[in-house]
Amino acid sequence: MDVKVEVDRSRDRSQPLDKLGPDETLKANSDQLRGTIARSLADPITLSVDPSDNKLMKFHGIYQQDDRDIRDERRRQKLEPAYAFMARVRLPGGVCSPSQWLKLDELGRAYGGDTVRLTTRQTFQLHHVFKHNLRPALQGLREVLLDTKAACGDDTRGVMATVNPLVSKAHAEVYALATQASERALHRTGAYREIWYEEERDPSTIKKVPDGSEEPFYGRTYMPRKFKIGFAIPPSNDIDVYSQDLGLIAIVERGKLKGFNVAIGGGLGRTDQAPKTYPRLASVIGYVETKNLFTVVDAVMSVQRDYGDRTDRLHARFKYTIDDKGLDWIKAEIERRAGFDLAPAKPYTFTSNGDPLGWIKGEDGRLHCTLFIQNGRIINQPGRPLMDGLREVARIHKGHFRLTPNQNLTISDIAPEDRPAIEAVMKQYGLDEFETRSGLRLNSMACVALPTCGLAMAESERYLPDLITKIEILLGAHGLKDEPITIRMTGCPNGCARPYVAEIALTGRAPGKYNLYLGGGFHGQRLNKMYLENVGESAILEALDKVLGHFARERKEGEHFGDFAIRAGYVAEVKEGRYFND
Repeated sequence: MDVKVEVDRSRDRSQPLDKLGPDETLKANSDQLRGTIARSLADPITLSVDPSDNKLMKFHGIYQQDDRDIRDERRRQKLEPAYAFMARVRLPGGVCSPSQWLKLDELGRAYGGDTVRLTTRQTFQLHHVFKHNLRPALQGLREVLLDTKAACGDDTRGVMATVNPLVSKAHAEVYALATQASERALHRTGAYREIWYEEERDPSTIKKVPDGSEEPFYGRTYMPRKFKIGFAIPPSNDIDVYSQDLGLIAIVERGKLKGFNVAIGGGLGRTDQAPKTYPRLASVIGYVETKNLFTVVDAVMSVQRDYGDRTDRLHARFKYTIDDKGLDWIKAEIERRAGFDLAPAKPYTFTSNGDPLGWIKGEDGRLHCTLFIQNGRIINQPGRPLMDGLREVARIHKGHFRLTPNQNLTISDIAPEDRPAIEAVMKQYGLDEFETRSGLRLNSMACVALPTCGLAMAESERYLPDLITKIEILLGAHGLKDEPITIRMTGCPNGCARPYVAEIALTGRAPGKYNLYLGGGFHGQRLNKMYLENVGESAILEALDKVLGHFARERKEGEHFGDFAIRAGYVAEVKEGRYFND
């Protein structure tokens, strides 16, 4: 969707630009994200780019990575690492058309190692893209009106929205607002067009603002760190709204969207052995009518832009700004900038942060089928050619695809008469295998981790399915095979798979070693707590066998596993993020 939005948001900076950390200085001197990226791309000697350009390319949705499985061997051979790149698509609300799906499939086969990944923020990632293929890949996306702008970097990342086709009208309204939010938050520099589409720089098109930059809102230094926005439609909290810097909880009355409760300061990233870093759940500060929504969005973002820490990146997320200055002060400043006070928050209820798998009918009579995609990996495997099967669905599908925040996929907007054809393809390619999966596996999620992520300290995507197979033996022994329990794994403590709100979570510490967390809320409403530190598989299985057995014997009716872990005393309840590391 091409939404034209005039951005006129004045700056009220309280932080002098001459007091910047190294990354802030890099941004300020980058010629609005251009750097020397074009020169790095043209360098035939290396498969990598200049380190400063690597940082700037994140604003263009691109990460430089290398194959860590062969890193040591290449070092022994005195070769540079096997560099390639990850490109993340900007896809607000996770909605794409069949033609866009077919283009992503084509690009994944041509440039992405015969695979495409569905991410925890409702979008696509192409991995294994060589430097010389970056321009063809991004120009291919342009053919179907997609891009990778601001999918990474110190800006507003991809905007999320609940996948809830049951309430068709409200979902459509919220999706439209998520798309508009994404367009409003885009950086305005011409760098992306010039570098990736090879367009000429046209100085006459630059809209000058008081500091001489091309950015009416971001200026020369953009945001202090990434800033995440998400729209949730109760009773589904599939986007984990409390993990967003700015979470907007839709208030729907008699099928009509009235406005949003505003939640600020969520964020799950942390660093091991750095107690000043911690996950934090967003705080609900009030309610805004839909007509005033973007006034509040602008105000919230500008407060973090102006007061976020620009000297210490470990302390630069909005959650720390709020805890440093106080929630009341931040709320008052948001209201001052908005020009009105927020109303008291409206009542709402969440019941789950998972996906309802299988077929459902929306209020408009259209059908939707959500498929389980383990860890979001779209790839052909023996006996389950998933990539081929979804390509065949896209060739006959007349509706949309919706990527869920749990790395699953909804084939949506199916006319009842078209269901048999879709079902026939699903059966032929084994796309409906979720019907035989355990409740734990269907509520699992993992980040990519090794071998491509440079931050990973342990396996995640490649290991979690096998670990779950072993846990499933325990579940069967305790009569819990069908019990829905959320489990999430990341290869490092940064939290890309939102582990710190899961009932069971594992974060990598070293090869084969993880921290084990218990006690998160079933619908993402509570942080979990570390139960075991830096342990291997045998200790993890032994601990889970004990706790799951106890849960099976003594749980109360309707009690979720995370709630039981706290009630039974295995972990203490974390009431506030600042006390997560206590």
